[in-house]
Amino acid sequence: MRLNKSTLTGHLACFGAYCIFGFNIVCCKNISNANVLTPMDLLCFRAAGATLMFWLLSLFMPKEKVPLKDMLQIFVASMLGLFLTQWSFLKAITMTTSIDTSITNTCTPILTMVVAAIVLKEPITFKKVGGILVSLAGVLILVFNSVGLGGGASETKPLGIVLVVVNGLTFALYLGIFRPLISKYNVVTFMKWMFLFTMLVTVPFNVKKLIHIPFGQIESPVAWQIAFVVFFATFVAYFLIPIGQKRLRPTLVSMYNYVQPIIATIISIVIGLDHFTWKKGIAMALVFTGVWIVNQSRAAAPKIQK
Repeated sequence: MRLNKSTLTGHLACFGAYCIFGFNIVCCKNISNANVLTPMDLLCFRAAGATLMFWLLSLFMPKEKVPLKDMLQIFVASMLGLFLTQWSFLKAITMTTSIDTSITNTCTPILTMVVAAIVLKEPITFKKVGGILVSLAGVLILVFNSVGLGGGASETKPLGIVLVVVNGLTFALYLGIFRPLISKYNVVTFMKWMFLFTMLVTVPFNVKKLIHIPFGQIESPVAWQIAFVVFFATFVAYFLIPIGQKRLRPTLVSMYNYVQPIIATIISIVIGLDHFTWKKGIAMALVFTGVWIVNQSRAAAPKIQK
C-alpha cells in the first residue's frame, strides 16, 4: 500500500491519540488511587470539559447542518464510542492491575477486525491476522516483563476483566459501524454532538455527587493529572481519532491500541518503576512490525478522505 499524504496523516493522528491514551492509563490509575473521584465523576468531567471545548472550537469552523436521521446515529455512536467505552475503562481500572488491563485490552484489534468484516465487508486476510498476532505477541512479551504502574489493586477481580472486554467491544463496534457517518462531517461537528450527548446522559444524573466532591482534598499532582485527562486524553485525542478513522481502515486504527502499553512502559521506566531490557526492545519492534503488516493487507477499496 502506497503511503500517500492522506494515509500518513491518518497514521500520525492515530499514533498521537494512542500515545496520549498510554499516558492516560497511568493518570487514571493514579486518580483512582487518590480515592477522591469516582469513575462516573471523572467521566462527567471529561464529557463536560470536551463538550465545552468542541463547541467553542465550532464557533470558528464552517457550519454544518446535521439531519435528524444522522443525529440519532451520532447519539448511538456517542453511547458506544464515548459513554460505554470510557465508563467501562474508568470502572475497570479500579478493579484490575495495570498489567492485566494491558493484556485484556489486546483483544480490541481482533474484535474490530471481526466487526469490520461483518459491517463493512472488510476482508480478513492472512496478512491482517498475521499482523495482529505479531503485535499481540509483542504486547504479551511487554506486559509479562513489566511491573505494575503506580500501585493500586493488588489483584484483579473477574468483573474488572469483563469491563475491559466491554471497553474493547464497544470501541470496536464504534470503529466498525460508524466510519461512513464520521466521513460525512467535519471532525469538530461530529465530536461536539458526540460529547454533548454523552454529557447529557451523565452530568444531570450525577449533579448531587459532583457538588459534594471534596475539591480541597485533591492534591496538586492529582489535579494536574485530571486536567491532562480532560484536555489531552479527551479533547485532543478524540479530535485526532476521527481524522485517523476517515483515512485508515477500522482494523488498522484499532491496531494502534497496542501503542498504549508501550507508552505506559516507557513512562514507568522514566519515573523509575521499571527498567529497559532487550525483551522490551523486541516487544516494541514486534508491535510496530504487526502494524506495518496489517497496513500492507488488502482492503475493500475504501474511499480515502483528503
